[in-house]
Amino acid sequence: MKVFCGRANPTTGSVEWLEEDEHYDYHQEIARSSYADMLHDKDRNIKYYQGIRAAVSRVKDRGQKALVLDIGTGTGLLSMMAVTAGADYCYAIEVFKPMADAAVKIVEKNGFSDKIKIINKHSTEVTMGPGGDMPCRANILITELFDTELIGEGALPSYEHAHRHLVQENCEAVPHRATVYAQLVESRRMWSWNKLFPIPVHTSCGEQVIVPPLELERCPGAPSVYDIQLNQVSSADFTVLSDVLPMFSVDFSKQVSSSAACHSRQFEPVASGRAQVVLSWWDIEMDPEGKIKCSMAPFWAHSDPEELQWRGHRVDWMQCVYFLPQEEPVVQGSSISLVAHHDDYCVWYSLQRTSPEKDRRVYPARPVCDCQAHLLWNRPRFGEINDQDRTDQYIQALRTVLKPDSVCLCVSDGSLLSLLAHHLGAEQVFTVESSAASYRLMKKIFKANHLEDKINIIEKRPELLTSADLEGKKISLLLGEPFFTTSLLPWHNLYFWYVRTAVDQHLGPGAVVMPQTASLHAVVVEFRDLWRIRSPCGDCEGFDVHIMDDMIKRALDFRESKEAEPHPLWEYPCRCLSEPQQILTFDFRQPVPPHLIHAEGSIELRRPGRSHGAVLWMEYHLTPDNTINTGLLKSAEDKGDCCWNPHCKQAVYFFTMADPRAPLGGPQTVSYTVDFHPHTGDITMDFSLSDTLDDGQ
Repeated sequence: MKVFCGRANPTTGSVEWLEEDEHYDYHQEIARSSYADMLHDKDRNIKYYQGIRAAVSRVKDRGQKALVLDIGTGTGLLSMMAVTAGADYCYAIEVFKPMADAAVKIVEKNGFSDKIKIINKHSTEVTMGPGGDMPCRANILITELFDTELIGEGALPSYEHAHRHLVQENCEAVPHRATVYAQLVESRRMWSWNKLFPIPVHTSCGEQVIVPPLELERCPGAPSVYDIQLNQVSSADFTVLSDVLPMFSVDFSKQVSSSAACHSRQFEPVASGRAQVVLSWWDIEMDPEGKIKCSMAPFWAHSDPEELQWRGHRVDWMQCVYFLPQEEPVVQGSSISLVAHHDDYCVWYSLQRTSPEKDRRVYPARPVCDCQAHLLWNRPRFGEINDQDRTDQYIQALRTVLKPDSVCLCVSDGSLLSLLAHHLGAEQVFTVESSAASYRLMKKIFKANHLEDKINIIEKRPELLTSADLEGKKISLLLGEPFFTTSLLPWHNLYFWYVRTAVDQHLGPGAVVMPQTASLHAVVVEFRDLWRIRSPCGDCEGFDVHIMDDMIKRALDFRESKEAEPHPLWEYPCRCLSEPQQILTFDFRQPVPPHLIHAEGSIELRRPGRSHGAVLWMEYHLTPDNTINTGLLKSAEDKGDCCWNPHCKQAVYFFTMADPRAPLGGPQTVSYTVDFHPHTGDITMDFSLSDTLDDGQ
């Protein structure tokens, strides 16, 4: 059966109704679940197995039957580990039906159906007693409910309910304990992800400075954590102000509370500076003695940096960046307190000058943005706007196209291009903001810079502009970064082209469009770790999970197996196996053409390696001599190590689900076909390795 699904098209700006199979969402959810990625974490698997064996042994040594409750079982792996370790019976709970169905088959295939019961419910819905899902309480609790923040997947409420209703008092728990750590740092780079810096603009009349509104400077910022691969942040990008501080622990073998709480740690700063950012991570101890530990610590805080593991699974086991509500000076050796606050799902931090016991202000509410900027701009966008080199590129390009009588129209979400155009001498500047949040933010920025009467701001979708909105004037310079908040994939910002087409009637003779053109580029890469999210697992710690691999492959093949995915590749190291290649070009000087734009060709691989996929990105040519690159900035000539634009997500097209750990191959060729469909704004693509390449590459 077919159903109609509505979706907002980020490229064309229109709402489309598409005919989809009734199971479309189901298959999409499976395809993007990345369960195999989690199972590739061998360190995690080994530590869980060791902890489960130890817990079952402790229960058996007491002369009891080992009854296991496994919450969030996924493939059933941990339950199968428990039965193999000697557990008498396991109740494995999995709320996601496709995964629960797969777990039933995986458990059966591995011969454990008589000792493992898969329950397709949320753990809080499980019934207890005769005729219920569980006849009695379990005495071993096994879970993997953790995200980067530890508690963001609802671990605390789930544990709280389990202890009250599903497990025995003082049960064994794997993991047994979790501890959250924090470190206070000063970092201009990370602080630039949270605040708008003053932006100097050199003009013919001297230097002008774009300043942030006072509301933005005072705003505590976004309430959510910034998940990040801290191992990819250079130690030169931050100054350590404190030792690593254990902030709080949760003992999972005892009753857990999901109530809001705070935990204070007094310390003496190891250096003087401006406290801006809290870096945080956690570890889990699988046993009461703490001998079996799984750590998320970054390289400088890890007990054995040589043993660092890939941590990018399950809504990402990475590290956390938290921004303090305001930067504060700290002095080396002068005591201060760092306070970790949490509710049932979120953590946030504050600094406390006095003893928490003497000052009840240590319990502030969760920070919420009240300046609009953190609602409109995500953290990479803040970094992009604060990138002075990038701003200077726009200034240089504007100088070449602006004239004293230029009438400018800016069409990008929350962009400062309109301020640059004004300061560089445009006669009149209009800017379009299609959202209420963007409109309010730009009004504040204009007011802070005394430009509220100098720049005309229009709250309207650019396609709906009328001559009256532009005061009857014709536009001589159409500007875009282009950046739009609805864009996910690099080419979604081609929305600028559709806007340019829609406002064509408002452009005067000889009007200039900037950027003039754009191009789509690709390079073939070998990932150090990111291949895991699309690689089959096969056997995991001796258990056959091919059924899950097959399920994910079917979902990928269902409709959109030829789709690329957005990833911030500066966090995921890779090597270029080919030279970057231009695939498609788009001429913004002309309206969107009615015909398909087609490209096909081949990419020669110049370095040996495992070809995991093609990375794609956009380059915007502001003028013939000035290009904004959103992708590969440079690659080392010898090894091909990639340096990516840190403010943008690139698109990754994974080649296959074959085993990417197969032997290295020599230079080969990748063939491609790429099409831009102007009626839908979609870019479809197909990349294929040469037939002579091994199946595993």
